[in-house]
Amino acid sequence: MKILITGLWICAVTIASCYAAVTFGGGIFSAKKTEPYLEGLQYQKLPPINIPMIADGKVQGYVVAVLVFTADAKLMHTLPVPPSPFVVDEAFRQIYADPALDFRKLAKYDITKRLAEVRAKVNERLGGDVVKDVLVDEINFVAKREVRS
Repeated sequence: MKILITGLWICAVTIASCYAAVTFGGGIFSAKKTEPYLEGLQYQKLPPINIPMIADGKVQGYVVAVLVFTADAKLMHTLPVPPSPFVVDEAFRQIYADPALDFRKLAKYDITKRLAEVRAKVNERLGGDVVKDVLVDEINFVAKREVRS
């Protein structure tokens, strides 16, 4: 009889200690830190942009640019509209309205400054730091005489 009561006592103490360990969560198992999940940056390639270059009242040719931008993935999923149209629009505006860009008189062009302005304007329009970087995948100039209808 003593052995049976001792066995039941050991089972009761074991069950009570397991319940207390799970309920109060103390010890080694609760010391593990949980870090928040970081989604990181999302990479998006835009379709080609055709920008007419006008000089002397005539179309001289077209700048064909393929841009890529990186954006905060977490913010992109919370935006009501995607940032892609804003990047395309701002790049078109920046290149079309730039008087320093003249393909009749070729010179070095500060593309880094122009892309930084595109990024800043897009983030201003979106109301946050969504777009992290704007990159050039391809950029070409096609003269009007080379364009096939």
